[in-house]
Amino acid sequence: MRYSPLAERIAGMDRGAWDIHAEAVRRREAGEDIIFLTVGDPDQDPPDAVIEATVTALRAHRTHYSPTIGYPAVRQAIAARVARRTGEACGADNVVVVPGAQGGLYCALQCLAGPGDEVIVPEPIYATYEGVIGACGARMVTVPLRPETGFHPDLDALAAAVTPRSRVIWINTPHNPTGAVFTEAEIAGIAALCRRHDLWLLSDEVYEDLAFARPHTSAWSLPGMADRTVVVSSLSKSHAIPAFRFGWVVGPAALSSHLFNLVLCMTYGSPAFIQDGALVALQQDLPEVDALREEYRARACLLAALLREAPGCRAVPPEGGMFVLLDIRGSGLVAGDFARRLLATERVAVLPCDGFGPSAAGHLRIALSAPYARLRDAGERIVRFARALAA
Repeated sequence: MRYSPLAERIAGMDRGAWDIHAEAVRRREAGEDIIFLTVGDPDQDPPDAVIEATVTALRAHRTHYSPTIGYPAVRQAIAARVARRTGEACGADNVVVVPGAQGGLYCALQCLAGPGDEVIVPEPIYATYEGVIGACGARMVTVPLRPETGFHPDLDALAAAVTPRSRVIWINTPHNPTGAVFTEAEIAGIAALCRRHDLWLLSDEVYEDLAFARPHTSAWSLPGMADRTVVVSSLSKSHAIPAFRFGWVVGPAALSSHLFNLVLCMTYGSPAFIQDGALVALQQDLPEVDALREEYRARACLLAALLREAPGCRAVPPEGGMFVLLDIRGSGLVAGDFARRLLATERVAVLPCDGFGPSAAGHLRIALSAPYARLRDAGERIVRFARALAA
């Protein structure tokens, strides 16, 4: 039997990126004690206020259909949050509630680009981006983020990538997997490029609350960009609730109408009890969010310091997010072999970055998703493995 061309287009180049993770899961199920540092899944507890509001909603039988693109109060709370953080106007008609940031990126791009269009993405990319672009039939055009510049964007290279077929520039800051936090000047330069060539600016800001080196600059904060900017974010990382699948798309009001039609065909809305729990997080600046960011900052410092002792390797301290990159090009192994042998000998599972694009080849993405003591143990095991290689 034949499958549609979509089945192949959504596979992307990351189809083998999760092999190490799958092997680690198999080993854990077989009884091995594996330190999992592969997935950006927060290990901290969510804020109690969010959980209590969600449980209360469930007990009140808030289990029926909800408005397709979110309750007006929830959309207004997101809009108020965006306006407060960016200084730019944002209303409920600019907001659509979606199933997590991943769902938001998929829905947004389906409405922004199609067959024959080009989507320019700084690379390395998060592993799902190519599949999302392929799903809408567009072509991905990558522009390298180079290790020697701290994985920050080269505006001249981005400009050189623009062609008559260009439709969207898609950025991600704080960046996954590199941890780079783009500067205000860099984002303003990208915005100017979009205005000059009449392009959409799609901004994945899911790690917005986890910026360390400098404050996060949202693409929505740039004057004169409201008619061509689409921001996608969620509470998954900032509030440690990825299983809620609660995210949003912020963009022109006309986009909200198109997204309504798409969401109607897909999820038919988000669960009411989830929205009730999320509303508490949107309306209050919960102290757990700041505490979580500082915890990741401390974990990043710990792991980067430990990994400086690993011969043939170089840790890349992140400017934000919840990952540390480890450059293992001096170890004599490619990233996949390094990760497989590390798992086999030291029972530490990390993610090779080869599937994220050629600029990340020879790097490992190490998630900061383990308690302090467990993370220290993992760092010491990685150093021990690197020393054994060097010997």
